[in-house]
Amino acid sequence: MEAEQENFCISKDDESAESAFHCSACHDDDEWSCANPIRGRAKTRSLSASPALGSTKEFRRTRSLHGPCPVTTFGPKACMLQNPKTIMHIQDPASQRLTWNKPPKSVLVIKKIRDASLLQPFKELCVYLTEENNMIVYVEKKVLEDPAIVNDDNFGPVKKKFCTFREDYDDISNQIDFIICLGGDGTLLYASSLFQGSVPPVMAFHLGSLGFLTPFNFENFQSQVTQVIEGNAALVLRSRLKVKVVKEHREKKTLIQNGIEENGVISTSLEMEMGKQIMQYQVLNEVVVDRGPSSYLSNVDVFLNGHLITTVQGDGVIVSTPTGSTAYAAAAGASMIHPNVPAIMITPICPHSLSFRPIVVPAGVELKIMLSPDARNTAWVSFDGRKRQEVCHGDSISITTSCYPLPSICFRDPVSDWFESLAECLHWNVRKKQNHFAVEEEF
Repeated sequence: MEAEQENFCISKDDESAESAFHCSACHDDDEWSCANPIRGRAKTRSLSASPALGSTKEFRRTRSLHGPCPVTTFGPKACMLQNPKTIMHIQDPASQRLTWNKPPKSVLVIKKIRDASLLQPFKELCVYLTEENNMIVYVEKKVLEDPAIVNDDNFGPVKKKFCTFREDYDDISNQIDFIICLGGDGTLLYASSLFQGSVPPVMAFHLGSLGFLTPFNFENFQSQVTQVIEGNAALVLRSRLKVKVVKEHREKKTLIQNGIEENGVISTSLEMEMGKQIMQYQVLNEVVVDRGPSSYLSNVDVFLNGHLITTVQGDGVIVSTPTGSTAYAAAAGASMIHPNVPAIMITPICPHSLSFRPIVVPAGVELKIMLSPDARNTAWVSFDGRKRQEVCHGDSISITTSCYPLPSICFRDPVSDWFESLAECLHWNVRKKQNHFAVEEEF
């Protein structure tokens, strides 16, 4: 994946003009200008393009096998340390290191819910962040509703300093400098789902059951957190999938003038003219399309850049990132891909054809999944195991590489951490070794 920051090629005559530039691969139909860049987007970038014919202000980016250029600013204050030795527009993963534009002041602490063993580490971490580092700590409101925290009088003064939020209600994306996760892999997936745009750097402590994505141990958390605050840490950019689900609006038409339903709720996600409902998600592990409760095989068509490549007959199909290749996809027989490899993996689930093997396609291509016209039943889709919903005839699921990766802070470096996780969590290639031949003494 391209990890360096690229530059605009703008003539001097256009420097003072309020020219709007357009990158369809990154922002769909969103426009942005040099005078007012979108927050979270690198200030300098390359569209690897020339002005379109008939237009002096519009730019169009060419497609790349490495997918859309990822945003290399993470939250309000963190960014990728620029590497002047970058060659061929591909940065060596070993050179990916965290730096700060300004010292971080706010931190989001995500704790696994309903786990009593995490209460003490959570309290110790919050006390360290608020009292010793004078940081603003954001905590989910339902975490503080735990009776063990509510009834702890000693923790009361610290708890009063917290800023709280609620999932799906409060937008904190521009207020968080970095994230600390206490839990397992599911906790990191949940943290990713809270940020539909630029994601702040994530430091994940292994306090869950598996911990493939959580490289830090909590014993020496003070020194490790201090290193991150000082900007001394390696990064691995875990690519995410940008998913758009388009559904036919089949419910009883209760819409009235100005897009207001009879119950008074504004239908913001409906295209009134098209009669369709559109939902978008950022997915870190995988998109799973399966047959759901039906006893029939699922029957879905898979398109790549508008071309039908195959029809999946079986229990379903998994579209995963390299990070997700070691999750459900690995259990379904797929290969395991390092997070720095720019790719999207397509893995069938118990296919009806024995020759249907998992395949890897370039990052940046657009996949579309739809029910086949002759499908006997509907299908179901989920995103990182959440937001499960039914897919009917006429609905479509579009998937491509997101411009907003998840910057995961490494314990050592991207390569060492990954292979250590393979050995410890998945017991990759662990076996009893053969005995060596005994060397006979020569007389």
